[in-house]
Amino acid sequence: MTVSNSEVANSEVANSEVTNAAVFRSLYPRLTRTLSRPVGFFSNLGDHTTFYLRALRAMPHAAMRYPKEVVRLIAEISMGAGTLAMIGGTVAIVGFLTMAAGGTLAVQGYASLGNIGIEALTGFLAAFINVRISAPVVAGIGLAATFGAGVTAQLGAMRINEEVDALETMGINSVEYLVSTRLIAGLVAIAPLYSIAVILSFLASQFVTVALFGQSGGLYNHYFDTFLNPLDLLWSFMQAVAMAIAILLIHTYFGYFASGGPSGVGVAVGNAVRTSLIVVVSVTLLVSLAIYGSNGNFNLSG
Repeated sequence: MTVSNSEVANSEVANSEVTNAAVFRSLYPRLTRTLSRPVGFFSNLGDHTTFYLRALRAMPHAAMRYPKEVVRLIAEISMGAGTLAMIGGTVAIVGFLTMAAGGTLAVQGYASLGNIGIEALTGFLAAFINVRISAPVVAGIGLAATFGAGVTAQLGAMRINEEVDALETMGINSVEYLVSTRLIAGLVAIAPLYSIAVILSFLASQFVTVALFGQSGGLYNHYFDTFLNPLDLLWSFMQAVAMAIAILLIHTYFGYFASGGPSGVGVAVGNAVRTSLIVVVSVTLLVSLAIYGSNGNFNLSG
């Protein structure tokens, strides 16, 4: 076997380029790190996008192939698993958070409006802020802190114990079985879960205003019913669904690609929670700008 002169020349050029790159990295390490950050950012973004598309594309097939797993995950999302089923389920945590947020809103709203003599409008605040801001954000945070963190820990433990590789060895699509099924379960569970969250926020605001502060129940209900827009409730549900999809995709990604042993799983959970919290408030901001715009579809007169 003979090697041509051109091949030898190309090999020498390639070796010299590699050597020059290594010398440059050793001489200017800080500059090299600075220049590589944009490349790493876009590479990481591409990895996220590819994984998300794979998981979303596999959802129909996962629903038909693994229905029992989907049902199990729905129960786990809603009520929790094991000893946490009574106090640690997503329903309990999200319900408590939204109820506390609704009560706090009533306390602050009644006191602030009372300073200018219009505490009767506390019902308006409950109908307006709970639906558009408070309930979606608090529900998203609760979902990220409960089911999202649990998903990251589960998938991370499976990854470091080589269970994901075992699934692939048996011919099972691990993304479809582990990720797509959880996405389906999250989408099914988010509707009743968010309904409970919104209802509890309404009840907490009404209880604090009427029972604790002594406002007339008829007066509260009048302003609450007047300013509660059913279309806002619909958009609020759509916002909750969008946040749920984003949270589940982020947490499954970090868990699926966790590495570094148990400490690596902890790092993955922390990174997933931080990222999902940023996404929750970002989705709220973008949805508010897209739906309500500058005027907010709101008129207080009359």
